[in-house]
Amino acid sequence: MWEEAGILAEILDEASMRRALVRIGHEILERNQGVEGLALVGVRRRGVPLAQRIAEIIAGIEGGRPPVWSLDIGLYRDDLSRRPFPSVQKNDVGPIVDGKTVVLVDDVLYTGRTVRAAIDAISDYGRPAQIQLAVLIDRGHRELPIRPDFVGKNVPTARREQVKVLVQELDGVDGVWLEKPDGASGRDV
Repeated sequence: MWEEAGILAEILDEASMRRALVRIGHEILERNQGVEGLALVGVRRRGVPLAQRIAEIIAGIEGGRPPVWSLDIGLYRDDLSRRPFPSVQKNDVGPIVDGKTVVLVDDVLYTGRTVRAAIDAISDYGRPAQIQLAVLIDRGHRELPIRPDFVGKNVPTARREQVKVLVQELDGVDGVWLEKPDGASGRDV
């Protein structure tokens, strides 16, 4: 059945996704020695609910909840010439990021181009003390020198395969799956 739907494998089910986010929350607290001066910025779309969940996990551990902001990187992408009319949503990044430790949260890290665009966007709001990166899935194949600070799961993939992350808040279900593109055999060629 999965093969017909193009699904090669389930990477994370609901429970393992939650455990990965709890671990990321603990690691963020440990590295930053608490929530003082910390802000989470979710990259739209699925990075936003993941950032909100991590903030709730942190609040449950530490007692204090870092602010969570959402960031649309549509106008900062380096492929605008191929997508002349990006769909852009309002950003709610806090008015002062100066001096804060900003943790960018995204669902999948692949080439690094989305992260580069997010860093450019955050820089328009001020100068954070530092920017850290938390991703649910790191699938490799970097085109830019970007490395995540916090990773839920490393998943080696073929370039042609796709990682599909679904979150309850947007999709009605939690989980991560490895898919092959339409018409592909699932093997890297």
